[in-house]
Amino acid sequence: MFANFIYLTGLVIASPWIVYRMIRHGRYRRGRCEKFFGLSPRRALRMRQRLKSQSTVKQLFVERHGGELQRTPKPIWIHAVSVGEVNLIGKLVETLRRQNPHSPIVVSTSTDTGYDLACQKFGSDAVFFCPLDFSWAVDRTLRNLDPVLLVLVELELWPNLIKRTRRRGVDVAVINGRLSRRSAEGYQRLSGITRPIFAGLTRVGCQDKVTAERFVDCGTGPSRLLVTGSMKFDNAPDSRDNVDVQSRLDWAGVAAWHRVWVVGSTQDGEEAMALSIYRRLVQSFPELRLVLVPRHQERFDEVAGLIDEFNFRCRRRSHQLEQESTDVARVWTSDEVILVDTIGELRHWWGVGQLATVGGSFGDRGGQNMLEPAGYGNAVSFGPNTRNFAEIAGRLLDATAAVRCSDEADLESFVRRCLNDEPAADQLGRAAKMVVESHRGATSNTLEMLASLLPVRPNRQSNRAA
Repeated sequence: MFANFIYLTGLVIASPWIVYRMIRHGRYRRGRCEKFFGLSPRRALRMRQRLKSQSTVKQLFVERHGGELQRTPKPIWIHAVSVGEVNLIGKLVETLRRQNPHSPIVVSTSTDTGYDLACQKFGSDAVFFCPLDFSWAVDRTLRNLDPVLLVLVELELWPNLIKRTRRRGVDVAVINGRLSRRSAEGYQRLSGITRPIFAGLTRVGCQDKVTAERFVDCGTGPSRLLVTGSMKFDNAPDSRDNVDVQSRLDWAGVAAWHRVWVVGSTQDGEEAMALSIYRRLVQSFPELRLVLVPRHQERFDEVAGLIDEFNFRCRRRSHQLEQESTDVARVWTSDEVILVDTIGELRHWWGVGQLATVGGSFGDRGGQNMLEPAGYGNAVSFGPNTRNFAEIAGRLLDATAAVRCSDEADLESFVRRCLNDEPAADQLGRAAKMVVESHRGATSNTLEMLASLLPVRPNRQSNRAA
């Protein structure tokens, strides 16, 4: 009840800001009943009912031949808070479905963009908005779902969710666990509140040993921890030779002599920096082309206006997609900047470029995932603030497979060097790709960890033998 009181107090205090965001940016309008009252898992119930009716004949066959009538399997619930986490679990969900064909896999998200992407990847019947951590919403969700396992992607530690899930006898696992030094210190300062949360985790698959030590310091038992590696390495692309990248190359009008610079996951201030650099360099390097991919969709119009202010023509991905059927072959001129104002495409646009700058790293956000451009073999750069991806950034830098830039002048120098010395830039990209390839395997380790928490279903042969 104390947690509910804290949440309600915080909600009242933040309500003017929330209302403003709803009106100004259209945020927080969707999924209110699901989030506040836990109604969304009814979709999962429909899935289970269909599964039950489809499996009735098989169950009767097993029963008549000496086996036991099996109950309809309970779903595996995976919570992936937003777009990055949804993209991360694609291969994991695919493999879990293949290995557990009779068990529904349901995915919850917390953001509109994460929800839309999850529906595209996993089907709308398998996706819902995660309840807020109010006890009544969590309880109703758990009653409706009745999951066999709750899987939290990276770090979504909510007191009511974990406590009430464990109270029902359901295991809670964290996969691809990451815990920054700053976060760990914050949790330890509030150890009276947070320590039971960490102690309630059944298994934690950590990205590295340092993260595992931080989980122990915060209250998770050492026997519950495994170092599985980072699934981001497995999720990174390994080739540009696919239809997703090729279709964007064709759409953009990329010529063989172009050198494309993709600046992705940007926050406020980083687009202006990239545009300033591009305006200065394109005069000396007419082969240079620029793609901007802002992190948040509410800033798409703002960035489009910024491109106009720099006197470049803005080609918006969303607008062109609406007219795609009537488009003819394009020529991408140097006065035209591409703005990717659609969700879930950045992964493929990294494959369009040869130079990559990962945003969220020149401000206070703490960086974004740099493994996707590295997987394509781009010459990768990022800013001074990469605390959210410190381990990955460190591995790339240690292998001379990326460049950290301190400010705008430093970033301009990096791009200029890549354009002046293409072999050196290509070598930087090859080194980045080698780092990614050498660290793959975390998804397999994670699947093994989750398998140890799932009940073993007797197969038909074992039933007959019995």
